[in-house]
Amino acid sequence: MDTTQQNSNAWDKKVEEGSRYTQSVSSEIIEKSKSGEWEITVTTERSVPRDWFPKSLVGLKILCLASGGGQQGPILAAAGADVTVTDISKKQLQQDEYVAKRDGLTIKTVQGDMSDLSDFKDEYFDIVVNPVSNLFVKDVNPVWKEVSRVLKNRGILIAGFTNPLLWIFDDNQERKGILDVKYSIPSSSLDYLQEDEVQAYIKSSQTIEYAHTLEDQIQGQIEAGFVITGFYEDDFGGTRILDKHIKTFITTRAIKLKIE
Repeated sequence: MDTTQQNSNAWDKKVEEGSRYTQSVSSEIIEKSKSGEWEITVTTERSVPRDWFPKSLVGLKILCLASGGGQQGPILAAAGADVTVTDISKKQLQQDEYVAKRDGLTIKTVQGDMSDLSDFKDEYFDIVVNPVSNLFVKDVNPVWKEVSRVLKNRGILIAGFTNPLLWIFDDNQERKGILDVKYSIPSSSLDYLQEDEVQAYIKSSQTIEYAHTLEDQIQGQIEAGFVITGFYEDDFGGTRILDKHIKTFITTRAIKLKIE
């Protein structure tokens, strides 16, 4: 099946339903960002440290990767960056276009798969910002390699992703307050379903998600030419039982270093 198309359709549906990660930022936030008071998140709750970015974003080319929804891209554009947002969901990109038109911003949007950045030139961007989203691709390693290709030498990658521990529990039971270890890593949303359940799942327009190993998430970046220079964890803000035990989101800051 075409996982990319399935997830594209699913995210279009999430926009229609008003999911948290499809809700664009307000004009008030954009105005503050224009005056230098800006912050973004790439996980759930915690903001990316400002010192992970250069002191000024003015003129810097930033790719917001799999980052539609009118959130990170407009803020960075308001802070002075030359922003491109790419996402598999057309309706998510329309959220960025809406904010740009509403608040007088210039943002380029490109619909596409994060595993294939062939729309972009080698070593074009200064920074890539990738919120939690690589759970929607089967293999994360091509993502790191493509990001490395389009980043300038010493360019910055800020990436949020899921701690695979989140995926070992039965999600329905966890939401009831019961931690039932049921699944293995790596795996996907479809791996433990019966054939008829798979068809029902696909027809329901839900996202297909992949639980990647930490080795693929971190060593994968290193093998793609990155040096990890920052790391923090995040959670669901106390709304899930797992928050009492462990933080289930990770953000890394990495620098591309081309070694001749």
